[in-house]
Amino acid sequence: MKAKTSKWTLAAYLGVLGGMLCSIVVITLFFGPNIRALFAASSNALGGSDDSANVAYAGSAGMHFASKRKAIQNFGSNAQGDEGGYVPPQATPRDPGNESYSHQTDNAFLAVASNPLSTFSADVDTASYSNVRSYLTSGSLPPADAVRIEELVNYFSYDYESPQQDPIAAHIEVAQAPWNKAHLLARIGLKAREIPRGERPASNLVFLVDTSGSMDVPNKLPLLKKAFRMLVDQLDERDCVSIVVYASETGVLLQPTRGDKEEAIAAAIERMGAGGSTNGAGGIELAYRVATENFRSGGINRVILATDGDFNVGVSSEGGLETLIQEKAKTGVFLTVLGFGMGNYKDSKVETLADKGKGNYAYIDTENEARKVLVEQMGSTLVTVAKDVKLQVEFNPARVASYRLLGYENRVMAAQDFKDDKKDAGAVGAGHAVTALYELVPAGQANQASELKYQKAPALTAAAASEELFSL
Repeated sequence: MKAKTSKWTLAAYLGVLGGMLCSIVVITLFFGPNIRALFAASSNALGGSDDSANVAYAGSAGMHFASKRKAIQNFGSNAQGDEGGYVPPQATPRDPGNESYSHQTDNAFLAVASNPLSTFSADVDTASYSNVRSYLTSGSLPPADAVRIEELVNYFSYDYESPQQDPIAAHIEVAQAPWNKAHLLARIGLKAREIPRGERPASNLVFLVDTSGSMDVPNKLPLLKKAFRMLVDQLDERDCVSIVVYASETGVLLQPTRGDKEEAIAAAIERMGAGGSTNGAGGIELAYRVATENFRSGGINRVILATDGDFNVGVSSEGGLETLIQEKAKTGVFLTVLGFGMGNYKDSKVETLADKGKGNYAYIDTENEARKVLVEQMGSTLVTVAKDVKLQVEFNPARVASYRLLGYENRVMAAQDFKDDKKDAGAVGAGHAVTALYELVPAGQANQASELKYQKAPALTAAAASEELFSL
């Protein structure tokens, strides 16, 4: 897919999305010095789709960005599936305490002359958004590393047209960067094929629940129980549910049970109690064994892990967990991770598990968020339509001097990995939308990337003389 400039306004799309996203802008205006600088940039994501696959570049006269401020309590109220999304402030400010987050270093500008290809893995996780929202609605600022730009942007729905036959459709647009009028903002949007609820494949689900002592607070195990009951209400006779619990010891709380046996499943959920240490590795191994024994050929086979990530018994290093989960994913059983709680939340660990398990990762801070993830977006959460989704963009050095990818810092891949099937990438679920934003410095302007001392710009091909900015 090729991108080029054209005189076509994005005002209508930006007006709608301005209303959706101005809450994020407000947070930046109020707390900007304490949140990563690119938070403001990413929050102005563009919406809409371009059926002709030609990129639209609107000049300043055609631009419109909503600037109306909203109350801090409305943060997220217009997000996808978050009807009536007002979240009451916490009684006390949230303290990160012993929480852990992987360090994020913002992507730098890269010169097109020396780095014409940008390659990264798709990411459909949304945990960072709801986690940041939890901090803000409690009157606290999130740790800087808790802010993952792509997850804030991808939390929202966009008007991307769904593909009719292919698993994924791509939509590209370009407009003026709102924070630097001399730069361009390119938006690449992917939309996965929708699968009607009645056509959802039969599922083999294993609920893997952390029942250790650290889960014995209202926003952990009690909220977790409500979340799983919501999901059970969506299942039917085609489905199979098992429940594995782990604390100091692991065990099967519910043997494989047909999905329409709601009372039996609900009773097992209610029997869960918290206590003891956290043998997470033992629980994961048992859950995958149960899932494998009940494998549904052509169906959904998934372990749904619900935890605060505080593993302290067994294989607890991130490296060991990565290897364990990655090997299990190769069997065709994928992993969804639902994070709960605060104070000792181990985001760095649970994000790793979901990434290596070819699944998605959500943070459940409210009943509304549970309903969004497990009811309204059930198909996206459970049904995978594309595995190992990688994106590679080639920039035209005659049109673009340098670029930077906003977010996806831990998803960046080497150019040669794009065609290497041994290199794992993210999976995309039914109906999922993935949005990536690039800031572009047009050719002829001061290059934001470092100039080379010993090399000259490479020779250009005939295609470089076109108006194309880049190809996907």
